[in-house]
Amino acid sequence: MNPVDKIVALALKEDACLEDVTSKAVLPPHLLAEARITARQRLILSGSFAAARVFGMIDPAVSVEFNVKDGAEANDGEVIAALSGPAVSILAGERVALNFLQQLCGVATLTRRFCEAIKGTSARIVDTRKTVPGMRLLQKQAVVHGGGANHRMSLADGVLIKDNHIALAGSIATAVLSAKRRAHHLLRVEVEVEDLDGVREALDAGADAILLDNMPLEMLAAAVKLIDGRATVEASGGITLENVLDVARAGVHLISIGRLTHSAPACDISMDFVA
Repeated sequence: MNPVDKIVALALKEDACLEDVTSKAVLPPHLLAEARITARQRLILSGSFAAARVFGMIDPAVSVEFNVKDGAEANDGEVIAALSGPAVSILAGERVALNFLQQLCGVATLTRRFCEAIKGTSARIVDTRKTVPGMRLLQKQAVVHGGGANHRMSLADGVLIKDNHIALAGSIATAVLSAKRRAHHLLRVEVEVEDLDGVREALDAGADAILLDNMPLEMLAAAVKLIDGRATVEASGGITLENVLDVARAGVHLISIGRLTHSAPACDISMDFVA
């Protein structure tokens, strides 16, 4: 079973989709119907594959055709997908499919807003590991659909030394030097710092990338100047649509934003049957 099917299977089990007592009690089992999934706001589509798999795993007799591709914009009132097949099967998957679409379109749409806000700069918007448990793969795909890029998918993907690592290791230098000695040669070492002294210590220790955490804009700009191209520069913490352009203009390479996945507003999407 592929990773998306595993996620969908858990969602179907959670909602007991094969035991929809309401639809089975109200409707004849062989009633055929057509339905439309409609955007009720302007949005960036994401999650079409997961939504289609919801119905495919419930009943292969349900046909699902998306009119909008992931990563494309849909307007308020636009039909993004058409469905046909047994009515009870469509109803069984309605809520789960909409849950996927509403959440993932929300991530993609918010990501697109941040990407548009820094258009014209060289910075990139990236996500974090602050994802809904079990939904990381789909949420990170949604970030890409919105125009952003992915940070680490998991703890296995790269060395990122954070404040708790530093506290336990004793210092930034000790943590960085230890990581560069123990990690295999294909792994870059990034370290999180909170002030200019931390930047200097990270540079002296040979960090490949430096994460500037929750720095005021003036300090952020000074840190970029101090680093002067000797390491990849990432900014994180307190990033909003109102200040992201200023952060990008400070000269950072990456801007990581947790709210892309942990706080993106769900999009308004509905499903209605065609009379």
